[in-house]
Amino acid sequence: MTENSAKKISTMDIVTKGSLIAIIISVPTLVVFFSIWTITDDLIFGGLGGLITNFITIGISFKIVSKKFVKKPKDNFEL
Repeated sequence: MTENSAKKISTMDIVTKGSLIAIIISVPTLVVFFSIWTITDDLIFGGLGGLITNFITIGISFKIVSKKFVKKPKDNFEL
């Protein structure tokens, strides 16, 4: 019989990691949006800048999650 060595993820762990990723995505988006809106005094340019920044930070956060938060299985694992 095989043993299930997978560690169960707690609710607090999910909340902590999810909040960290949400901060990584939302803070740069809001900073760019409000700074462009304040400088140009145009809501559309601020929204477009925030949208572009949002997509860039989503791509960066995907790389962070796949490197730091996802545990890779061992190579000698057999089914």
